[in-house]
Amino acid sequence: MADLGHDRFAKRRVHGKIYRMHEQPSAEDVHAGQRVYTRRVLSAYDLLVLGLSCRFIWRCPKALMLANYDRNVGARHVEFGVGTGYLLDHCRMGPEPSVTLVDLNPEALDTAAARIARYRPVKVRADVLDRVPLDDASADSLALNFLLHCVPGTWEQKDAVFANAARIVRPGGRIFGSTILAAGVPRRWPAPALMGLYNRKGIFHNATDDLAGLTDRLSERFDDVTVNVHGCVAVFGATARFAPV
Repeated sequence: MADLGHDRFAKRRVHGKIYRMHEQPSAEDVHAGQRVYTRRVLSAYDLLVLGLSCRFIWRCPKALMLANYDRNVGARHVEFGVGTGYLLDHCRMGPEPSVTLVDLNPEALDTAAARIARYRPVKVRADVLDRVPLDDASADSLALNFLLHCVPGTWEQKDAVFANAARIVRPGGRIFGSTILAAGVPRRWPAPALMGLYNRKGIFHNATDDLAGLTDRLSERFDDVTVNVHGCVAVFGATARFAPV
């Protein structure tokens, strides 16, 4: 596939959609990835996604993602794409953490906030492809767990998510998470079939998401980048950069 880096008119076709460099995905594409997470679906999410799918289809048990939280979560934490709040509920948080939940789906926000009500989380409804209304350098850590494969576009468009994270996390803070990849990782049956179905339905938008692209995007904005592959899932962590003196 052609490199887009030197041609502002370059484009990629992803399941029939043309994405041009610097072009924002449509509002319909953005909403499609989160619309499926109704209250009913969220009630089964922990069992079906974090339990069965992670272990037997994507081949990355949730314990590996939970360990990533334990290694990286800070006292002032921001969560992009909140799911059900399972990982925040079970990870080792400090005694009085400050938690901000950011998601476009109000059902997910309410579900996660209720689950970790003991932390008195702040809810922010926002599209992570736009400028998220949080102050610069206001967080010690920020998680992108199982978010990027639901964000429409190629890595060029998804870089807006990393730009938000780089701005919000203080220098020396941690950015971490996991994502399901379509290329550069082993995909054993039935992962390719299910991934293809989810992309056609607009639940996933990861048909061009590859390991090298993820690593490159992280390395362009952050330091101390680590990416570990488990099945077709990349579990990653990185450090926000200090401004040049």
